Amino acid sequence: MHLKLRLDQRQVQKLILAPALQQAIKLLPLTNLDLIEIIDTELSQNPMLELEEETLEKKPEEGTETGEKEKTETEKEQRETPEDLEPEEIVESQTQIEDSEIESYFQEYFDDGFRSFFLEKKEGLSLENVVSKRSSLWDHLNWQANLTFFDEKEREIAQYIIGNINEDGYLMTSIEEIASTNKASVEKVNEVREKIKGFDPISVGSLELKEVLLTQLDYFQVKDEVTHTIVNHHLSLLEKSDYSQLAKVLGIPLSDVKYHIEIIKGLDPTPGRKYSQERTFYVVPDIIVTKEDNELKIVLNNEGLPRLRINSYYKKLLAQASKDNPDAYEFMKDKMKKAFWFLRSLDQRDQTIYKVAKYIVEKQKNFIEKGIEFIKPLTLVELAQEIGVHESTVGRVVANKYIMTPRGVFSLKYFFHKSLHGDYGEDISSLRIKERIKKLVNSEDKGDPLSDIEIGEILAKENLKIARRTVAKYRKQLRIPPSHIRKRKFKMEEAS
Repeated sequence: MHLKLRLDQRQVQKLILAPALQQAIKLLPLTNLDLIEIIDTELSQNPMLELEEETLEKKPEEGTETGEKEKTETEKEQRETPEDLEPEEIVESQTQIEDSEIESYFQEYFDDGFRSFFLEKKEGLSLENVVSKRSSLWDHLNWQANLTFFDEKEREIAQYIIGNINEDGYLMTSIEEIASTNKASVEKVNEVREKIKGFDPISVGSLELKEVLLTQLDYFQVKDEVTHTIVNHHLSLLEKSDYSQLAKVLGIPLSDVKYHIEIIKGLDPTPGRKYSQERTFYVVPDIIVTKEDNELKIVLNNEGLPRLRINSYYKKLLAQASKDNPDAYEFMKDKMKKAFWFLRSLDQRDQTIYKVAKYIVEKQKNFIEKGIEFIKPLTLVELAQEIGVHESTVGRVVANKYIMTPRGVFSLKYFFHKSLHGDYGEDISSLRIKERIKKLVNSEDKGDPLSDIEIGEILAKENLKIARRTVAKYRKQLRIPPSHIRKRKFKMEEAS
């Protein structure tokens, strides 16, 4: 009997952790405009949150030790969380347990020396909006596949799988058919599909709803047996909202059933839907890089984002409610915990984006200062290892984010592309090779244009050895006609 009690308590702790993890991860891919909507919704639903007043008129200069220290202290004061409350105000051994558990999760992303930098409001600062096109689901998946699959056969299978995923993110072809069409084993197809299910959006490429939900439960580290049992065996009761029957079948109280259902409701049954509508839209850079005193400075462009804090009035009411009105106390305690996790999730989003930006700027310093010929190929795997997060987390951060540099405004995806190996073992960016091909064609003798073989020979002399078919592929991607068509066009123009 004792053992059962302890087991129940352990399950509750794990379940409380899951929504917090889900919220932190779900905020990562949002643009600032999307985030404003989420913040407004939280403000309207949670009385424990309020907008802060205008912050200090003059902030310390970015990039200095004093500036970093003062800014961090200011951030702590402005973004007050339940950690600042007295023990009698916000409990309790269970809350402390939750806090210690979640701390280990956040340590994956944080380091003690981290300082968040945000864009200062400067008179005359004007950011040009950039017209962009949101990636379709298939563009987004193919981009990730190109960075994941280096074996030609695996890439072929991946492209076939992605081509048969519908707008909701489900695979519409059987594994056996994919294996037969691609002359591969069922095991190899499943191996490739499992990797695709780990792409952003998580669980894309699943065959059915159950697989979608189980994949997301695993990703969010929900180990609870009851939640898995509901998804594995009782989805029909869940679809009918027959919670009483579900409680009876599971042999647990109705209140516990509803709690497990809240976990499942936090999952996304149609993971591909957010990419299903392709549209042209205006973007504002999420990160801004400037050059000051020969150094590149990074700031997060959080201008326009509402800044939140815990409402001090309701914080005091929480302590009083515990004595006067238990129901009100439970309500406010729940809202306080949700407010706490939301603020922590916002901070987590800022810090993760900053780490990604810092890595990119450090690796691409020569590109930013000198141009495309100095760009370096980056991979999601290397970035994930460098900042200590899962590869799929990096994919979520990079999605829909833009960085403004002295070289121009770029999607973060721009920096993650294929590479080739030079004679001395160094990685060479495919973008750099394309730029070189473009320059060679622009400066060629129009009456005797360069063939793909000749372009390859010139590149080889510059330590950019690539096959003729690769030259042809890059030339086609640049929309440059073959040499005989370029020659014919020149003669026609000359004759006219």
